[in-house]
Amino acid sequence: MNIKLSVRLTSVMLFLLSFSAQHICAQKRADNTLTPLEKKEGYTLLWNGLTTKGWRAANGTKFPDKGWEIKAGVLSVLASNGAESTNGGDIVTGNEYGAFILKFDFKLTEGANSGVKYFVTEKEASSGSAIGLEYQILDDERHPDAKLGKDGNRTLSSLYDLIPSSKTKDVIRPIGDWNSGIIKVFPNNKVEHWLNGKCVVSYTRGDQSYQNLVKESKYKIWKDFGMAAKGHILLQDHGNAVSFRNIKIKTL
Repeated sequence: MNIKLSVRLTSVMLFLLSFSAQHICAQKRADNTLTPLEKKEGYTLLWNGLTTKGWRAANGTKFPDKGWEIKAGVLSVLASNGAESTNGGDIVTGNEYGAFILKFDFKLTEGANSGVKYFVTEKEASSGSAIGLEYQILDDERHPDAKLGKDGNRTLSSLYDLIPSSKTKDVIRPIGDWNSGIIKVFPNNKVEHWLNGKCVVSYTRGDQSYQNLVKESKYKIWKDFGMAAKGHILLQDHGNAVSFRNIKIKTL
């Protein structure tokens, strides 16, 4: 093979490899879709990126008429007065889930507060936010809730009012950037919270440690708090602007 032909073939191969890599990266970056691997592993989309299908108001029958926005593949709760469920209100999945792996991306604005709740049954018929175990979503630096509770158990990615997140500062992405959250609930009731690739909370629903924490928390007034066999997934309206995308779930 002459040198010119060899150089030409090498250039073609490099182009094809570059194109293939770009194509693979584009597949991975496509929002509100499932990658081939996620499909193989059994994930499904909880939100399709376009409509309100599969979601409704907590303690309601349809999606809120106000307070939420769908734009350019992003689902956002709009800013209002900073209080729980006084504008559009929380939204929940139509289906209920027991053991699962839930993935979601979220983006905070300055001073914002929200949350992703799970095992929400709505049986409590609470006047504010619906009751459930909560993956806290918060601007720790600017929202006062971060300094309330006990030992930081109301900070970002904590099990709200129960277990503080063990995250380090380098794990947190700046306000306005997208963060990645994961909630894993295993069939043996072990639960994990993940933030940007790091496990930051681990506990077991129903064990003595869990029961003791509930007795010392705001949830002590609710019988068998967090112990439902299955429940809805909830996105919280806490009166601040917070956005979500890439909401996916795999049942275990």
